[in-house]
Amino acid sequence: MNVSERKLPDNLHRDTLAVRVALDRSQHGENSEALYLSSGFVQPDAETSARRFSGTEEGFTYGRTSNPTVTSFERRLAAMEGTEAAIGASTGMGAILMMCMGLLKAGDHVVCSRSMFGSTIALIGREFGKFGVETTFVSQTDVAEWKAALRPTTKLLFAETPTNPLTEVCDIAALADLAHGVGALLAVDNCFCSPALQRPTEFGADLVMHSGTKYLDGQGRVMAGALCGPKKLIVDVFGPVVRTAGMTLAPFNAWVVLKGLETLGIRMQAQSANALAVAKWLEQQPQVARVYYPGLESHPQHDLAMRQQSGLGGAVLSFDLRGDDVATARKNAFHVIDSTQVISIATNLGDTKTIISHPGTTSHGRLSEEQRQAAGISQGLIRLAVGLDHIDDIKADLSRGLGGLDTLA
Repeated sequence: MNVSERKLPDNLHRDTLAVRVALDRSQHGENSEALYLSSGFVQPDAETSARRFSGTEEGFTYGRTSNPTVTSFERRLAAMEGTEAAIGASTGMGAILMMCMGLLKAGDHVVCSRSMFGSTIALIGREFGKFGVETTFVSQTDVAEWKAALRPTTKLLFAETPTNPLTEVCDIAALADLAHGVGALLAVDNCFCSPALQRPTEFGADLVMHSGTKYLDGQGRVMAGALCGPKKLIVDVFGPVVRTAGMTLAPFNAWVVLKGLETLGIRMQAQSANALAVAKWLEQQPQVARVYYPGLESHPQHDLAMRQQSGLGGAVLSFDLRGDDVATARKNAFHVIDSTQVISIATNLGDTKTIISHPGTTSHGRLSEEQRQAAGISQGLIRLAVGLDHIDDIKADLSRGLGGLDTLA
């Protein structure tokens, strides 16, 4: 039962790590990593079984705790993020749940961006609030607000950069300094950039969270999540949470994302280039009030984003339509979305297919209107996750709706 990793030279580039890091091949010598579909693993004898179940010897025992395919995914992602280890989860939200369960207890305090994904806000602010964990939500971009929110009980700072859907970018290094100054940890949701564009630990982050459902898979096929970080946290803190709570990543999903990682770099470059072209075009449209995209020079954190994100803006952008009131803005947004004939109307992102959504009624639909306003989510806001469709076809599809807005008045 081989748990050893393939022997590779040091200092390989991320693109090479993305196609090479995995467990050793089986006796069959497969070039494409194997998919192991098994809920249990036969032990050679009772003594070995005891050692493996106690954790004193490496080896696979039961599918809820480990699996060769899942382990290959975890090691490949950790190598790409530049962390000591990673642990898979059933979804991105499952990874956040794992993190909070492992790190927090009643009386602890979390500082979190108010611009984060709506489900993240609900999970940390509402669900963990039931168990005595306190959360302060602050401006994504105002380091002074983060600093002012710190308490002696602060255990975790959690940021998503860029944010969903307004693409606000936080200064990872500045937040890391704040967290470490009070003995807290900084966790960064790296879903939008992925390790192909951004490695948060290089700027001081302690933990990196992923929704593998998005760019790590890249084709909208499966659900997956992961946490990357120091081995002492991944193995000693989060490992027991997964074993006990069971937010286990399925082997098939792990295998799909493992293979998705192989094309992550070229996909992110191509989709970022497409997104920049579409964002520049949208800025020129009279029906559009504002475009949110880190790759644009008009973006408030453009310079910071270029430093943190390898000079690329990523593949997600949002734009506000002009509208005199909430009802008109929402009607206009629905018209543009419903007029598309090529772009997919869905709430996922990270797919090779371009996806359009209305955050105010989907990803942030369950928040209160006050929470939506605090997060800057207007009813005229549209999010576009740009895929590999030809940019002229994307522009033409959006033009169908934008061109008809004047007739709706």
